Amino acid sequence: DKNNITCYGAYVLDQKNKKIEKITAKVTMVATGGAGHVYKNTTNPIIATGDGIAFVHRARGKVSNMQYIQFHPTAMYSKRDGMLFLISEAVRGDGAKLRTKNGEKFMHKYDEREELASRDIVARAIDNEMKITGDEFVGLDCTHMNREKFIEHFPNIYQKCLDEGIDPMKQLIPVVPASHYLCGGIDIDMNAQSSIKNLFAVGECTNSGLHGANRLASNSLLEGMVFGHNGAMKTVELLQKDEFNYSDLENVPEWNEEGMKMTDEMVIITYLRKQLQEMMSDLVGIVRSNE
Repeated sequence: DKNNITCYGAYVLDQKNKKIEKITAKVTMVATGGAGHVYKNTTNPIIATGDGIAFVHRARGKVSNMQYIQFHPTAMYSKRDGMLFLISEAVRGDGAKLRTKNGEKFMHKYDEREELASRDIVARAIDNEMKITGDEFVGLDCTHMNREKFIEHFPNIYQKCLDEGIDPMKQLIPVVPASHYLCGGIDIDMNAQSSIKNLFAVGECTNSGLHGANRLASNSLLEGMVFGHNGAMKTVELLQKDEFNYSDLENVPEWNEEGMKMTDEMVIITYLRKQLQEMMSDLVGIVRSNE
């Protein structure tokens, strides 16, 4: 029965001793973040692989709106795997222009607001240009901007460009749309409670209903604060009521490894991960079909 599932804690891997420990709890909270790394290009830290959402799904908890992934139009292109550096939209706000690798402007073809159109429109436009040319990135042109002002406004971006061997006052910054924020996830109510009893979830791993299909900037901070607070208050209330099933809590079995095979071949995992990222980026990226 889907409506009658209770969480009694977590099995946690002790990485030092390579042992899985059982930790029981009256209340458990999932705060595992998004799933950016199912794509080739993402602004997310390397650990954002959707694990929390996956284990709630496997426990038959309700998960919704996973198809709503916000792509940031301009992350700095890199050949290295991992977290891409974000080139803030404020740079375009200050007058930077998008160009193809061979220097042609293209945003005018897609929207009259050009570089100032919303994230989804700019990301789709860049994606389309890359598909037409077969290039792996487009360029962000800041060469006409005032150097002093640029360094004052964007010191981190300027430094990062120099670290990558690019002078943004003389060269185009290579940018690419990158998976940025997951708007769906584990279904929660106003108190951050999931569909599973005594299991809470907060932050980007949740479908809080706060973002619609396209998140507004900084709404994520609001989400973390509000639902984190509400979840804490609700937890206090539950602990005071103390209606937990103690016999079940005490009888949680130890971790059972039967039927599980630990692979020693890290190369296999890396290979499968790469394959998944390629497939997701090519077929389930910014533009996708119902199939």
